[in-house]
This record gives sequence, C-alpha cells and structure tokens, in this order.
Amino acid sequence: MPKPPLTLRLCGPRGFCAGVDRAIQIVVLALKEHGAPVYVRHEIVHNRYVVEGLEAKGAIFVKELHEIPPEHHAQPVIFSAHGVPKSVPEDAELRKLFYLDATCPLVSKVHKQAMRHQRLGRHVVLIGHAGHPEVIGTMGQLPEGSVSLVETVEDAAVYMPPDPDNLGFVTQTTLSVDDTKGVILKLMERFPNLTAPAADSICYATTNRQEAVKQAAPGCDAFLIVGAPNSSNSRRLVEVALKAGAKQSVLVQRAYEIDWETMRGVRTVGISAGASAPEVIVNEIIEAFRERFDATVELADTVEETENFLVSRELRHVPLTTADMAFVNGD
Repeated sequence: MPKPPLTLRLCGPRGFCAGVDRAIQIVVLALKEHGAPVYVRHEIVHNRYVVEGLEAKGAIFVKELHEIPPEHHAQPVIFSAHGVPKSVPEDAELRKLFYLDATCPLVSKVHKQAMRHQRLGRHVVLIGHAGHPEVIGTMGQLPEGSVSLVETVEDAAVYMPPDPDNLGFVTQTTLSVDDTKGVILKLMERFPNLTAPAADSICYATTNRQEAVKQAAPGCDAFLIVGAPNSSNSRRLVEVALKAGAKQSVLVQRAYEIDWETMRGVRTVGISAGASAPEVIVNEIIEAFRERFDATVELADTVEETENFLVSRELRHVPLTTADMAFVNGD
C-alpha cells in the first residue's frame, strides 16, 4: 500500500547552541591533550547520547569531586555548562585538582549580573526552576540569604522580600520567554523599584528556538521536540508548541520513543530540538517518519545563529580532526 503523505515542518535554529558546542569541545580537547580519563562533574550537557559518546572516548562522569580517586588527581576535571556554585572550584583547589570550567559564558554573565545586584546592596530575586543545576550554580555565587528563588506568577504574587525597595532580578537562561515576562510583570507591579539586569538573562538560543517553534506550531497535528527530560529548554519548547497551536507535543530522546499510534492520521508534524540535542538524532527521527510516510521536509527557519564561544585558553592550541568536529557538532 502507498505510504500516507506527510509534511515534516523542521524548525531552525534547533539543536546545539554555542555554549553546548563549547562545553563538548572542552571535554574532547582535554581528552586529546591529557589522555583518558578526564573527569566531568555532572552531565556536561543534558543529553544521554552526548554523555555516552564522551564516555566512549574516555570521559568519566561523577556527581561530586570526592569520587575522583587520588591517583587521578592530576587528570583534568571539567565543570558542566550549567555552572557551579563557588564552593565547587574552592573544593577542587583544596583537593589540588586540575580543573577546567565549561560553564556557558551566558550563564557566567547571569552570575556576574547577580553579584552586581548584591554588591550594590540589592537583594537578588532569581527567576528559575528549583533544583536545576543552573539555578544551584547561580544561587551559589552569592552569600547565603542574599538571593530568593521565584518560580511562577503565583510565587511572585506572594513573595515577601526583606527590603521591597532594594531588589534586583536575574533569570535562569533556559526559561519560557512568555512565562518569564508574566513573572517579571507581577514582581514589578508589586515592587516598582525592582531593578532589571543590564541585559536579558534568557539566552539567545533559548529565545530563538522558542520563536521558531511558535511560528511553526500553528496547523501542526503533532510536534516533536528532541531533548532529554531533565533539559529545561527542551521542556519549555514542548509547552511553547502547545500554546502556539500544535494539537499535541511530546518530548523524545530517540526515534524509538515515538508512539506511532498517536501519529495515525497526522498530515503535518513539527520537529525541533533543544540546545543539548545533536543533529544526528533529528536525522534519525526524520528517517523513522520516512519509513512510515511519504514525507516531505519543509524548512521553518527564522534566524541564522553565528555565535561562537572560545574554549578555555589552556586548550586553544589543541587541534580538532574532522571526526572530532563532526562529534562536537552533533553530526
């Protein structure tokens, strides 16, 4: 029987952002320069495919620094792209570990914005999700008690600061742009003297991916977001697709997770990928649809991203092969 026709509306930009690309490069370059093992505190980015690929190359992922055996203290340990509290590099120095910081420069910018608020005598309001590594890292830049976490508009409506006239806010970089606006508006309504950061905290990649999904979602019978369940920016894309008009939207890590029963009768399917999801998985999912449908790919591009973040100075002299670059780029 002939395959049913299907339009795959492929969003762009999608997938790896400059911060993720830089973090993966740092691990690959450290392995080339220092040999295995190279230790990484927490997942370098929130994607199992990437983590397992780095493990195959010789990276060892640990939850905390004390898990690194003494005989390997001369080997590099790398901090993830999400950022870490100040206590982590302090602990590394006490243990005489050689560490490399893969924190995304845009997350580091939020750290600096929060510290500036605090230095100028403001209590810091951090808009973000409790327990997310980036939130833990940002709160860990400041003295205990000098920052409060607000997650929702409802939280903002009941938040009671120590000094309502001396407040400054920053946000997690991977939030929903629209939802965050609502939280900020509620805070500003209650605290007119609330000071914004010098620049928007939500990163360009989060904003661009959400805007692309928002434009592509109307008319989609289903929308697939490639990403991990613990990836904040990927989960926000699922929400954005539903709010923008997709009839259903789901998060999948690989093609085998697609529930094909829910794809019966679909004619237009949107596809995007969170900032930690490699392009190779997007291609895998497109091929899975082509096996079942007469699929036509329609590009839904919005802006072209040209951002590039330099890796740590200690690694800039290490060359990358074509195969290395393909892995780093998620191809």
